[in-house]
Order: sequence, then C-alpha cells, then structure tokens
Amino acid sequence: MERLDRFMARANAAYYATHDPFHDFTTSPEITQVFGEILGAWAAVVWEQIRRPDPVLLVEAGPGRGTLMADALRTIRRVAPAFGEALRLHLLETSPRLRALQAERLPDATWHDGLETLPDGPLVLLANEFLDALPIRQFVRRGAEWRERFVEGGKFVEGGCTPSPTLPRFAGEGVSVRDPLSREAGEGWGGGATAPIAELNEPALAIAHTLGARLTAHPGAALFLDYGPEHSAPGDSLQALRDGQPVDPLADPGSADLTAHVDFAAFAAAARDAGAVTHGPLAQGIFLTRLGLFQRTDKLARTQPPARGMASIDAARRLAEPDRMGRLFKALALCSPGSPAPPGFEH
Repeated sequence: MERLDRFMARANAAYYATHDPFHDFTTSPEITQVFGEILGAWAAVVWEQIRRPDPVLLVEAGPGRGTLMADALRTIRRVAPAFGEALRLHLLETSPRLRALQAERLPDATWHDGLETLPDGPLVLLANEFLDALPIRQFVRRGAEWRERFVEGGKFVEGGCTPSPTLPRFAGEGVSVRDPLSREAGEGWGGGATAPIAELNEPALAIAHTLGARLTAHPGAALFLDYGPEHSAPGDSLQALRDGQPVDPLADPGSADLTAHVDFAAFAAAARDAGAVTHGPLAQGIFLTRLGLFQRTDKLARTQPPARGMASIDAARRLAEPDRMGRLFKALALCSPGSPAPPGFEH
C-alpha cells in the first residue's frame, strides 16, 4: 500500500525519464511562440519595477524543451538588452532527459533540482504548467472522519490519517487551511457527493512558502500559469494522459503523465504567510490579452504565408478563449512587499 503522493511522484519520475511528454500533450509555449515572447517582455518590465538589479536571476521552473525560455530570451535581447546583460539563467528541472533537450536551446543555463540551491539575490521566476505535476494527497470524508487514499494493486484503498495534515479552506464547508482535518462537515458535504474528496499538494505549498520568504528578503517576482479553480474546492482532479487520451491514473505507472488541478487559493495563502504579496489568480485569457497576445500575434501573422498566419491567430485564440484554455488556466503572481502590481494584474 502506497500513499497517493508517493505513487504519483514515482510514476511521474519514471514517465519523464523514459517518455517524450510532448507526444502526449501540448503546452502553451509549443502552441505559439508569442506565449514565450510576451512572458519575456513581462519579465523585462518586472526587472524595471524592481529597480534593475544587476545581476538578477531569471529562473524557469519546469522548462520542458526550453521553448518558452528561448522565445522569452529572444524578446528580452531585442527590447531590453540591459536586462539581457544582467540576467543569469537558472532552470529547475529534475529529469536528465529534459535537461539534455533544454541544453540544446539554452546552453548558458545552470540547472537545479529545486529552489534550495538557487543563489541568493533578486530573481524573476516563470513557471508554466509546473505545479500541476507535483504530487498530491487525497482524503475522503467517511461519516465523522477523513480517510486518506492509498494505492494498492492498481486501485484506491483507504487508510487512517496520522498525523492529521491540514487541508485547504472550502468556503462555507468548515475546512480551514490552518486547522486539522475538520469534523464539522458531515458525509455528503460538497455538492451532494456521497464521498467528498479533498486534495492537498504539500510540495506546491512548500514552494510557495520558500518563494514568499525569498521575495521578502530580496526583490523579485514569480509568475505561475497553470490550470485549476480560482477558489479551493473539493473534488477528485487527478488525471492521466497517454497518447493524448485520458487513461486510468493508477494503471501502468510510468506510462502516462499524471497531473491534478492547482489549488491557487491555498498556494497564494502560503506565499502570503511567508511575507509575499500576491496578485490573481486571473483567467489566463484576460492576462495574456492584457499583455498584448493578439496585437503581437497579428503582427506576426502579417509576416507569414496566409495559411500559417491563420494558424498563428487560431493558436492565440486557443490560449485565450474561455471555452478553450482561457478560463480554466489561471495566472498568479507572487511579488516582494512594496512592489507595484506586475504587468497584466494592474486593473
């Protein structure tokens, strides 16, 4: 019997060591170069807002093939050459296979397994679809108690919660971020479900706390784009993709990419507890539109053959339209106390 988060961490480590994840799914930087370009411009403005420190760390968490950062750096070097000279590129990546791919595009980078080994000092961090792959725990309400989900023989089994962890706050449901597992909500709480499920992403909360403390000590900002609800909510969001199709998350561990919705409210609360200021979460479509997604795409499309130009416009719409990626995906920024609102969050 294995705790779900440990099963998920083991399965994803095996998957990323042996598979090309982009065969199974497509991320925003791979959909259009404009995504990385406007995030590069975002980082350049933030650097100005934090008074142009030199040197400054430019960090990406979960860089994939290096596409986002390559596009971002191209823009930075064109529109903000002083930032391009000041930045020191650092990448958070645990997969040796992906590190090799990233090195082809970003040979000047320094790689890290986690935040702990980053040098001290100001930083600007970008993270797209990073938090969703971090391992979660799940808890099921059974009568007067919560039971934790474990994996055994390719199926879920339930066991006791010792010691009792803390869970995100669900509005009106009596479950608090800082309190032990609540005993106030009876079975069936949460949308009429017979077995309500709460999810807890402890690695994400640890990252939020670490970044919050760092941004309190040094100027900077961190931008996260990922998918999940704006407010903490009960429910089972664990999912798996293989060959672009949903599959059983517990079957054939290591053969599919496992992800779960990001609890933005809990993540932001952990960063604020450590001293950071947060902005958002904001729907990705609104955020990217404010950054000039469509203006830059139109300009790019005019330089391309008609069919390719139309494909570029459709790619931008895929990122921003509410019924595609524009609403489910969110943007959240963590900033140093006293910093102005970063681009896209001013309104």
